Amino acid sequence: MEILLPLLIFSLSFIFGSFLEYWIHRVFHAHPKHFLKRIFPKLGQGHTQHHIGGTGQGFLWEFRNYVVGTSVVMFPLFLHSFTLGVSWFMGCFIYAAFAAYAHQLQHDNPVKCFWLPMPVHYVHHKYNQWHHNFGIGVDWWDRLFGTYRPKSDWLTEKEQRTAGQKLWQIKWL
Repeated sequence: MEILLPLLIFSLSFIFGSFLEYWIHRVFHAHPKHFLKRIFPKLGQGHTQHHIGGTGQGFLWEFRNYVVGTSVVMFPLFLHSFTLGVSWFMGCFIYAAFAAYAHQLQHDNPVKCFWLPMPVHYVHHKYNQWHHNFGIGVDWWDRLFGTYRPKSDWLTEKEQRTAGQKLWQIKWL
C-alpha cells in the first residue's frame, strides 16, 4: 500500500509532462506576439529554426531542453514530502527523456514510433501543419483538444528506407 501513492504521483507527473509539452509546443505556433514568446524569445526562435531545418538536435540536446523547460514544475512536491517529491520529479524527468527520444526518433526514423498510429510530430513537420499535431511523445492531447489531423498517406518510400534501422539508431549528440 505504501508504494501506491508514489506510483500514482509518478504516473500523474508523466501525464502532466506530456500535457505541458503539448501546450508549450502549441504556444510556439501561436500568434507571434503571444506573451510567452515575449517572455522567452530564445525558445521561440529556436523552435522556428527547428522548423526551418526539419531535424532534431540529437537526444542529449533535446533532453536538456525538456528538462530545463520543465524544471520549474519538477520540485514543488518536495515541499510536501521527500518521497512524493522524488516520485513527481522522476515522472517529469523520465517523460523528458521519453519526449526527447520520441522527438529525435520521429525526425530520424518515424516508422519506428510503434506506440503511435501515426508519428504526429513527423507529420506536423512533413506537411507543415502549423495548427495541428503538436504532440511529441503522445497524441492524447491532440485528440482531446481537437488538433489531431490524421494523414493516411504519410508513409511513403522515403520513410520506408529507414525501416530496417534499430530503435536506438538515432542522433544521440
